[in-house]
Amino acid sequence: MRIDLVTVVVADYDPAIAFFTGILGFELVEDEPSLTNDGRPKRWVVVRPPGAQTGILLARADGERQEAVVGDQVAGRVGFFLQVDDFDAVHRRMVDAGVEFVKPPRTESYGRVAVFRDIAGNRWDLLGPA
Repeated sequence: MRIDLVTVVVADYDPAIAFFTGILGFELVEDEPSLTNDGRPKRWVVVRPPGAQTGILLARADGERQEAVVGDQVAGRVGFFLQVDDFDAVHRRMVDAGVEFVKPPRTESYGRVAVFRDIAGNRWDLLGPA
């Protein structure tokens, strides 16, 4: 058993793809035309870190209810965790790309951590070794 995908609701596909692939370095695994349950066009867009099995389905918000959760999918908590081998290099690359970090990096018992926001506004932990 494994978790295959998790969904991040975004305002639009292309800026989200650009953020996850261009800034975070994820791979674009799928980008296919699809249909909503009631037959309207949408896209099936999946990104994932290189070598990872679990991916992120980038789902464009459809309607007021979904638009309301863009950037607040986990009620303001950190809900996503990105583990990297070279924390300082990745952090510097993200800062240089304009990613918003909520707090500066700090060292905890489990390693280095800094909280950032994705393109939608969701909070993530950038995690690296101590």
